[in-house]
Amino acid sequence: MSTSMSKAQLLAELQSEQAAWEALLNDIGEAKMIEPGVAGGWSIKDIIVHLIGWQKREVSRFQAALKHQPPPEPFWPSHLRTDDEINAWMVASNKDRSVSAILEEDRAVFRELVETLEAFPEEELLDPKRFDWFNEGETLGGAFFFSHFHDEHEPDIRAWLSKHQ
Repeated sequence: MSTSMSKAQLLAELQSEQAAWEALLNDIGEAKMIEPGVAGGWSIKDIIVHLIGWQKREVSRFQAALKHQPPPEPFWPSHLRTDDEINAWMVASNKDRSVSAILEEDRAVFRELVETLEAFPEEELLDPKRFDWFNEGETLGGAFFFSHFHDEHEPDIRAWLSKHQ
């Protein structure tokens, strides 16, 4: 992480990313979020469920780090090994939940993330070696929490949305 980044800047970047995410979700609208075919057979709802699952894992890791504890075991069944298996389990586990419930959970996980990061002393939060689960060269910034979305899902969502407006 750049040494010029402050905790306040990190949190501001994070809020900016969340605002952009919320704007995209508002552009889509809840009624369209269950239509399949956005990314393979997945709907927007399925993508959100998938993102929530991995974000919950990150939040739990930061919460453990805040308490100086090792990262917890993932919340999904231990027999699941591959990302595809885990993702399929996440989507299947949430298939009967409403879009509004999924969106509320998404917002709750984000609030939990912000509260957790705010609880860290600034020097600890910004220490690039503090979080041993980070990949080498990975840095903590507002975009860190949205990088998978930007890299893997945003292009599909925007392409789908442009055809369905």
